[in-house]
Amino acid sequence: MPNVVRLILGFAVLGGAIALMIFGFWGWGILAILISILIIVTYFFNENMLLAQWFLRKDNMGKAEAYLNRITNYEKQLIRVQHGYYNLLIGLIESRKAPMQSEKYFKKALSLGMHMDHNVALAKLSLAGIAMAKRNKREATMYLSEAKKADKSKLLADQIKQMKDQLGMMDRQQQVRYR
Repeated sequence: MPNVVRLILGFAVLGGAIALMIFGFWGWGILAILISILIIVTYFFNENMLLAQWFLRKDNMGKAEAYLNRITNYEKQLIRVQHGYYNLLIGLIESRKAPMQSEKYFKKALSLGMHMDHNVALAKLSLAGIAMAKRNKREATMYLSEAKKADKSKLLADQIKQMKDQLGMMDRQQQVRYR
């Protein structure tokens, strides 16, 4: 459902709730106010995005992808703030199937912007992993340092450390190869 329709429907239900309260139906009016608040909140938090994030946390990629596929045109169905998060979620799902194709989604998520620092760090960490898979050490190092700066709450500190260790092993593998 487009966002404009959600707002119109939410305010129409709110108006109906006020009318019910004026005519003395307080119980139904309060219930209608709660329903209108729920409808208006879905303008800011798309239910498909919330369910996809929940299934990603539960490591159920199939259902997460199904809920993200329900969003046919993210530019119209989501508010601008959610565009980056949508691309991040698509990139995370795509990275399980084809890691090299997920790079464009992570870069688009970073260009559209995300408000939470740990999500920016996650996207940069994923880009560092893709750069390591491409054997591009300079780019991987750059993304790792940016991910470390963005991870202010140290949620991804272990993963960043593991990536740095793998990057060091990549150097040793190249040295062995040339001997």
